[in-house]
Amino acid sequence: MKRLVAVAGAGAIALALSACGPTVERSDDEGAASGEEPAATGETDWSTVEPADQISFWSNHPSGSIDLEKEIIANFEAETGIKVDLVTAGANYNEVSQKFQTAQVSGDAGDLVVLSDTTWFPAYLNGSITPLDEILEAAGNDTSTYHDSFYEDYLYEGSHYAVPYARSTILFFYNKDHYAAAGVADETPATWDDVKEASLKIKDAGVSDTPFGYPSDTYFPSWTMSNLVWGYGGDWSDGWDFSAATSEATVAAMQFAQDSITDGWGAVLSGDPTTDFSAGAVSQILASTGGLRGILDTADFEVGIGFLPGGPVETEKVVPTGGAGVGIASNSTPEKQLAAAMFATYLTNPENTAFFSGGTGYLPVQKDADMSAVYADNPQFEIAVDELPMTRSQNFARVLVPGGAMVLDQGIMKILVNSDDVVTTLEGVETELQSIFDRDLKATVN
Repeated sequence: MKRLVAVAGAGAIALALSACGPTVERSDDEGAASGEEPAATGETDWSTVEPADQISFWSNHPSGSIDLEKEIIANFEAETGIKVDLVTAGANYNEVSQKFQTAQVSGDAGDLVVLSDTTWFPAYLNGSITPLDEILEAAGNDTSTYHDSFYEDYLYEGSHYAVPYARSTILFFYNKDHYAAAGVADETPATWDDVKEASLKIKDAGVSDTPFGYPSDTYFPSWTMSNLVWGYGGDWSDGWDFSAATSEATVAAMQFAQDSITDGWGAVLSGDPTTDFSAGAVSQILASTGGLRGILDTADFEVGIGFLPGGPVETEKVVPTGGAGVGIASNSTPEKQLAAAMFATYLTNPENTAFFSGGTGYLPVQKDADMSAVYADNPQFEIAVDELPMTRSQNFARVLVPGGAMVLDQGIMKILVNSDDVVTTLEGVETELQSIFDRDLKATVN
C-alpha cells in the first residue's frame, strides 16, 4: 500500500504529538535562532549552496556508541573541514525526540538528529524534519546502495525523511545446553509449532522452568510478536485499517501465545529478556540483533542463534525492522542542511556502517559493506545479516499511530498476563487505535 501523508494545520499536528511527547505548535514565522530563514522544501537550488563549516548532531549514542561516533566525526572533520558538534540529546530515542520537538520553538534544534522507528513520524507530522532526496543527491549519496527495507521505512509522499543508521531486526536465541539436555536438535525452530515442540520437550525433561520467554510491556512485545502475528497471516493493521488487529489470523496468533502460557511452556519475563536468557533462566527468546554481542559476552553457555520462525501461513517475510535513522532539521539553513547530508552520507557509508556494526551489533545499512572483519571476530553476526531478506516494514498501528505501540503492548499483556479473552481484548485494541487515529491523524493523512 502506498504511504501518503499530508501535513495539516498546527492544531492537528499538536494533537498527534500529544500522545508521544511535548506538544509543539509551529507557526509560519518560526525560523532559526540566528534569524536566518529556514530552508523552503522544493525551492532550494542545491547546485548553488555551499555547505556550512559547522553543524550539530543530536544523538543518544545507540548501544553506547559515543566513542565510535566521535571517531567517525574526527575522520569526517579531517576529510572535509566541517566541524560536527556531537550533542547527547537524551538517554534514549524518546528523550531525543522530546527534546527535538521542544527545540522547534526556541530554534536551537540539532541539524542532524537520531530518530527511531516510532519517533521519526511525529517529527515528520510536526514539519520539523525535511525531505532528503534532493539534499542527499547534492551531497553525492547514492541511496540505492542502502538495504531497501531499511531505507524505504522513511518513505512518504514520494520523499524520504531519514537515512538508516543504527538499524536492527530480531533473532531467535536458544540455549544449546538446554536443547541437548532435552534431546532437542541443535538448530533453530523453523516454525512456531517447532518452537512449541522444543519448549514442551524442555519442560517435560525438567531442564528449565521457563522454556520460552516473552518480553513484558517495558520491552516492546508488539515488536517481537509481530513475527508471530505475521507468521499466522495477521497484522496489527493494514495501512490505516485497524480491523486487521481483530482478524481471524491475528486472533489465532494471539490465542497460540496465550495457550503457551496456559500450557506452561511460555512465560512473560519481568526484566530484560536478554539478561534472563544470558543468565540461563530462560531457554529461548526473541531479541534484537543489537543485543547479540552482549548476550555472547555474558552467557556462560553456548548460544544458538538463527532466523525467526515462520507460521502456518507466512514463512518468509516475517522479520520486523527496527532501530533508528538520522533526519535533517527543516529549520536549519540550506548550508547546514547540505553539510548535515554530507555527514549523514559519511556516517552511513559502507566503511563506517561496517565499523559501527562491529562495535555495536547493529546491522550494516549498506548492501556492499565489507563485513569480513566483523564476521571473523563474531561469526554468528553473519546470521543476522543473512536474515535481512526476510525483513518487512512494521505495521502503521505500531510505528505511526501516536502511542500505538503502547496500546498494542498493553493489549498483549492483558492476553498473556491477565488471561483476558483474546477476541474481546483485540477488539478493545482496535477501538483504541481507531480512536487515536480519528482524533489525532485523520485530518492529516490521505
